[in-house]
Amino acid sequence: MTAAPRHSRHLPAFILLALAHGPVHGNAIRAALTLRMPGFKVDAAAIYRALHALEVAGDVVFHWDTDIPGPARKVYQLTPGGWRRLDAWEADIRMRLGFLQAFLEDLEQVRPSAHTP
Repeated sequence: MTAAPRHSRHLPAFILLALAHGPVHGNAIRAALTLRMPGFKVDAAAIYRALHALEVAGDVVFHWDTDIPGPARKVYQLTPGGWRRLDAWEADIRMRLGFLQAFLEDLEQVRPSAHTP
């Protein structure tokens, strides 16, 4: 039994990382995430909800880009608080990676060589 991938828990971290590369609009964030992480699937609405939450928390700010043809776009960028939040995400993810690596190493030791999943 395989669970569907859940990216929502880490979506704010992924968005902050995308914005660390420079200010961009929401659809460009989605494109960057799918380019950098093949197989990553998230709908635009989830990205905009996360961006709004990051904005309320003071981690991102936006300005309106009216220099492009068509409707104005919100262009988001990190604040100093956003950089601190990104650092906190890094610490959390590194800790989780350590737990997962320990799990894999322990599993490798206890799995009988003849066992087939």
